[in-house]
Amino acid sequence: MAALDLFGRRWSLRIVWELRAGPMGFRALRQQCDAMSSSVLRQRLTELLEARLVHQLPDAAYALTALGREAHQALLPLDGWARQWAEEVSAHSAADHAP
Repeated sequence: MAALDLFGRRWSLRIVWELRAGPMGFRALRQQCDAMSSSVLRQRLTELLEARLVHQLPDAAYALTALGREAHQALLPLDGWARQWAEEVSAHSAADHAP
C-alpha cells in the first residue's frame, strides 16, 4: 500500500519516468516536469530519496537506484496501455465528429 501512496502523489511517477534515461540535475528535471514548483519537486525528491527509488550523485544530479529502475520497468505495461487507450479515445472522438 505504501507504494500506491507514494506513486499516487502528484509528480512522483513523472519524476521516475523522467529519470529513466539517466541522471538529471534539479533545474533540468524541473523543466522536464513542465516547470513544476521548486517546493513540490523538492518534496517529491525527498520522498523518493527516502523510499530509495532515487539517489543524489556527488555532482548533485538525481538518478534512479536499482529499485527505481525496477519501478520504471513496472510502469512500462501501464505506459503501453495508456498509449493504446489514447489512440482508441482519439479514434472514437474523431468518429463522433465525422460529417
